[in-house]
Amino acid sequence: MADIKINLLPWRDERREDQKQEFYRMAGGVVVLAAIILFAVGQFFNTKISTQKARNQYLTSEIAILQERISEIQQLQTKKNELLARMQVIQQLQGNRPIIVRVFDELAQKLADKVFFSSLSMKGRAMEIAGVAETNNKISSQLRNFNDSEWFAGANVTAIKADATLGPQAASFVMTVTQTTPQQVVE
Repeated sequence: MADIKINLLPWRDERREDQKQEFYRMAGGVVVLAAIILFAVGQFFNTKISTQKARNQYLTSEIAILQERISEIQQLQTKKNELLARMQVIQQLQGNRPIIVRVFDELAQKLADKVFFSSLSMKGRAMEIAGVAETNNKISSQLRNFNDSEWFAGANVTAIKADATLGPQAASFVMTVTQTTPQQVVE
């Protein structure tokens, strides 16, 4: 029998070549699959990012609208406070209107006999009264009348000057008094 020689190298080479081709196909498939996965993941995150940017933009626009409304509310609050302050001033003026009438009525009621007022000036609640009295005792009587009144307090004579042209014991005087408002009785 003759020697039969079998060469196994080409078969192994072919098999190795087939395995190499299979490896390259698999590697190429993995690379393609990885590229597709990376592209899909990138698209997923880009979609999420663009969605979040849209949400942020919506929130920013809504915040701007709310800031504008807050500004309008603050302006309205300022106007409201100004109107309330004006109303309070008007109410005080309306409430004080009868007081000045009452003060003049009280001045007339508390005027002592033989005492005449020649001028009256008022700054705030302080009044300065200039006048003429028949005697110094009449000026004292006028002071007591002011001190006994609920509408006046702190009566004080600042100047007395004898004036013989008005009478033998006549004197001109200047006094100050503070106008007060009597406490109302709460029932």
